[in-house]
Amino acid sequence: MSKSSALATLLELAQTRTDDAAKRLGALHTQGVHMEAKLQLLLQYRDDYCARFQALMQQGLTASDWRNYQEFLDKLDDAITQQHEALASAQQRVAAGRAAWQSAKRTFNSYDTLAQRGMRAELLRTIKREQQETDEHAGNTTARKKMPR
Repeated sequence: MSKSSALATLLELAQTRTDDAAKRLGALHTQGVHMEAKLQLLLQYRDDYCARFQALMQQGLTASDWRNYQEFLDKLDDAITQQHEALASAQQRVAAGRAAWQSAKRTFNSYDTLAQRGMRAELLRTIKREQQETDEHAGNTTARKKMPR
């Protein structure tokens, strides 16, 4: 396997890994957005329920109705706490996914830089070889002109 072929294989593999990491990061980000939306929904629902509870308290509630409202608010608070924890966990996964993508991208960029350097070096060698061939051809043409016939 030639050096350029091995580098091309590494470059392709690094590109695939970078793409996969980007897809995972996108999925994790989407998951985090959904969890944040669910938390906001729970918070809004709790605010609405509290407002309804306050209005009913002013009108007068039975002890059992008051206890039912209070128990439900406690359950909502528990759900909100769990959603906060789930969101924090999702944000940590997003951060880890971002770090994995950045690492894969750095690896790809390193291989790409090596490949670009190799192509530039090959181009310079080709230009130099063509220039030598042109110089030799010009030298042969000049030498033939100087020879007497």
